[in-house]
Amino acid sequence: MTTFTATPASGERKARKESPGAPRRRRSGRLRHISLPYLLLLPALLLELLVHLVPMVIGVVVSFRELTQFYIRDWGTAPWAAFDNYSLAVDFNAPVGEALLNSFLTTCLFTVLSVGLCWLLGVAAAVFMQESFRGRGFLRTLFLVPYALPVYAAVITWAFMFQRDNGLINHVVHDQLGLTDSPPFWLIGDNSFVALLVVSVWKGWPFAFLIVMAGLQNIPREIYEAAALDGAGIWQQVRRITLPALGPVNQVLVLVLFLWTFNDFNTPFVLFGEAAPEAADLISLHIYQSSFQTWNFGTGSAMSVLLLLFLLVVTGAYLWFTSRGKKATDA
Repeated sequence: MTTFTATPASGERKARKESPGAPRRRRSGRLRHISLPYLLLLPALLLELLVHLVPMVIGVVVSFRELTQFYIRDWGTAPWAAFDNYSLAVDFNAPVGEALLNSFLTTCLFTVLSVGLCWLLGVAAAVFMQESFRGRGFLRTLFLVPYALPVYAAVITWAFMFQRDNGLINHVVHDQLGLTDSPPFWLIGDNSFVALLVVSVWKGWPFAFLIVMAGLQNIPREIYEAAALDGAGIWQQVRRITLPALGPVNQVLVLVLFLWTFNDFNTPFVLFGEAAPEAADLISLHIYQSSFQTWNFGTGSAMSVLLLLFLLVVTGAYLWFTSRGKKATDA
């Protein structure tokens, strides 16, 4: 006996599938799915606007006004100065512009040395830590201690160590090793640049070590084993394998270190106080002194805007050159 199952006609099935409410439900579900990430990012975007962009816009507006201590209570009533603050900042024949230029050149030299030494120490330590040996985990933890310590606590400790009469540095350099005729001053004079550089490198190289060590995990060990079988030494392996493979990592690392070091304010402020020596007068601290010590916030804001434009140009040029070099290599 044959049984037949009644099936709906094709037109009826199509009508069921394409009911008027189904496309609307699918469309609303798709919209919720697309809008969810933006809704989750909205609080962070609002905080970013409040913390960074709003003060930045206010700083640009202040740079076009003669804002001094006489108008600080109601800065909106400060006279409009147009580009006078910028002209004063870039007039290198005047005292204000000359001091800013010297601070800028000092910051450039300091940044090049600090970033270069941080990168060199970070790469050397990361390559050294690739080999397995007893105590490697302890050394890795020890290397990351400067990065984990709070900046103020670490720099204050260095300030005590750099004291002339009872500091640890002079005790070792002068008393123990006898490398100097008399205990040198580290926090004033020309030696202040060396002291600032030492603290900056000590504080920054563990970050380079951490980033490079993470990048080395993506290089297969078989490549090093094959190179060793072909007779390549350690230096040849680093030059031919490690550094080319770390190219993308180093591009980002150098840029981040450059921006952090060039804008560093905490280190010189804690190490020297509000008035840094001329040899260690970084531009971030110089702008602070021009704003909050002379009460000329208009000129200080103009210097800040100029610094922002310089960093944007350098960052854009760096990204353009690195991306261009990457495209040439891929081609």
